Amino acid sequence: MYSVTSVEDLQELNPFIIIGCGGGGEKFSNFTGIESVGFIDDSKKKQGQEFCNHIISSSLAEVVDNTDARSVAIMLPIGAEGSALKYAVQAIDLGLNVVCSFRSLSLDCNQSLLAFAQSKGVQIKEISSRLDVIRSIFGTAPESCTEILPKLDYKPETPVVFVGGTSQECGKRTTTRILGKTAQEMGLNAGVISTDEMGLEQPADLNFRAGSLSVMDVASAVMGSIKYLEEKKNPDIIFVEGQSSLTERGNPHPRGLSAAILVGAQPDATIVCHRFNHPYRQPVGIAEEIRAIEAVEPTKVVGISLNLRNFTNDKSSLFSQCQEKYGLPVADIYQGGVSILLDAIIQYTGIGDVEK
Repeated sequence: MYSVTSVEDLQELNPFIIIGCGGGGEKFSNFTGIESVGFIDDSKKKQGQEFCNHIISSSLAEVVDNTDARSVAIMLPIGAEGSALKYAVQAIDLGLNVVCSFRSLSLDCNQSLLAFAQSKGVQIKEISSRLDVIRSIFGTAPESCTEILPKLDYKPETPVVFVGGTSQECGKRTTTRILGKTAQEMGLNAGVISTDEMGLEQPADLNFRAGSLSVMDVASAVMGSIKYLEEKKNPDIIFVEGQSSLTERGNPHPRGLSAAILVGAQPDATIVCHRFNHPYRQPVGIAEEIRAIEAVEPTKVVGISLNLRNFTNDKSSLFSQCQEKYGLPVADIYQGGVSILLDAIIQYTGIGDVEK
């Protein structure tokens, strides 16, 4: 079996050259009983710098010649599979054992490496995602790791508006769509990203089910979508639909999804949606959601979109009361309120002729 299940499995292969001078490489070197004798990284900015009491090198062969290493540990991120494969082949050819992370080089997808290692009389092992543990707990698990997207670090040039809410089914998709449609009617080149497979109505430019992705991939998917729209459409503003809520009770599972979309959107401004007397969700409240959103990301909630589907009381003073309570523009998106929210967004972001 080529899966690492304990630190003792690693200690038997000491000493190590570690490939990848980031979080994974540092974590590996900090394992109890691990002896690190060298570090390799392809980044020219890192080469020659000190890392974990060693000087980062660019040459595996050179470090092998100057140390007593028996093994290499390949701790590269998702997206660097090409480099990981190159180093694994080189290390095996040099007669070294190889330990890799599933993020770097899943051995399930590279069975030929197992045969190559066997032919050279060395071991190759993987620090796996341990889906076997999940399977033993629940009786089911994905066949392989679902974290597959490269990790982006992209800051949009276009003003981004995140449409969040206090619960599921509170009006986020509708508010996002109508904001985008009305912005286009005003002459703005607006982009709209729906993070749900139900985002089928125009003017959505992109729609995908963010909940189908690994939580580690959601932020990259949103950032990548924004980058794609900027390159293809050169928009004046981009609206991103959120999912669920950061604070909703009763169904905690999508709350992490909501946070990941928010982090990926990196919004300049945010609209919060709320549905009164929700028949099957448990929202905590508008104020709590605003505090949570502004704590997670350096964004500003600039308006509130009210869903009145289940509101049965007198509406005559509702909007003025909410505006006084929260200190924000408040509107019903179906009753002419879109202009109120768009005015708040435009004023805050400074798009068009309005200066922030």
